[in-house]
Amino acid sequence: MRGITLGYFVQRLGIFFLTIWIAATVIWIIPHIAPGDPISAMVSRMTSQGGFVENADVIIAGWKERFGLNASLPVQYLHYLGNIVHMDFGYSMASFPTPVSSIIGMALPWTVGLLLIAITITFLVGNFLGAIMVWRQTPRLFKILIPIGMTFTALPAILAAIFLMYIFAFLLTWFPLIHSYGDGMVPGFNMPFIISVIQHGTLPALSIVIVSFGYWALGMRGMMITVEGEDYMQLARAKGLRPFYLLYRYMVRNAILPQITAFAITLGTLISGQVLVESVFAYQGMGTVIYTAILNEDFPVIQGTSFILILMTALAVFLIDLLYPLIDPRISYGRKL
Repeated sequence: MRGITLGYFVQRLGIFFLTIWIAATVIWIIPHIAPGDPISAMVSRMTSQGGFVENADVIIAGWKERFGLNASLPVQYLHYLGNIVHMDFGYSMASFPTPVSSIIGMALPWTVGLLLIAITITFLVGNFLGAIMVWRQTPRLFKILIPIGMTFTALPAILAAIFLMYIFAFLLTWFPLIHSYGDGMVPGFNMPFIISVIQHGTLPALSIVIVSFGYWALGMRGMMITVEGEDYMQLARAKGLRPFYLLYRYMVRNAILPQITAFAITLGTLISGQVLVESVFAYQGMGTVIYTAILNEDFPVIQGTSFILILMTALAVFLIDLLYPLIDPRISYGRKL
């Protein structure tokens, strides 16, 4: 792979696995330092709902044995790490005996699909608007309207979701209120289902876009201003090159590189914002799963979903870090492979 040394690859791979191990450890520690235990909490909820649970102590002891909570903490930790390697997160306490991996498997495609759409639109729109704010040929009206639209960036994603839901789903009824597709529909590759998915996913995706594109626009604007003052830009203008050619060939091409790095760094923030948005729209993704698991104190589901989201973020950073020398041929990490 051009521009990447074996040493650099091994170093980045080591950092990737170190990040995953630290994240998995933190995810395991947090529930164990919380007061009480999930089994007793679950039985308490059953008691409050049903009024009485016969042989509650026996049930608690049996479930603790089933989930391995009677073992010492080091044994539990090693057992947990071994299961993580095999992507085995155990069983859901609230939906026993459903495996956590099955719950994640049903929710993850929805989250990944929504995330890819929202991030792609955010990145492209934000950088495009940031570029044309600096371009000398941009109409003055656009340069006034774009900063006004960027005021939405100050809103948290969850507030933007509530605002869009109230306006476009509740008042105007242009889009569905909740869920990922229409009630009673069977998932499949057919036009009615695809249209329903697009309709249900528009507001959640838009909630992420309108609060995120401003960061990209501001970052791109700053880089475009820096690039515009470079000597090669003065030379290109002296050659009489067309303004649009200067925009995409000289300015955008050089200004976009730091944005690609920022893309990987901010991916975790976008994922956390999407989790809240999904819970508001009851979207059948990881956000709704995490929200439900928190309400039910379903620690295996919380641990499994959190680990998958962290894994997605770390993997994206790792891949972009490896691809960066290929995106910018000027970057080289010493001796090539």
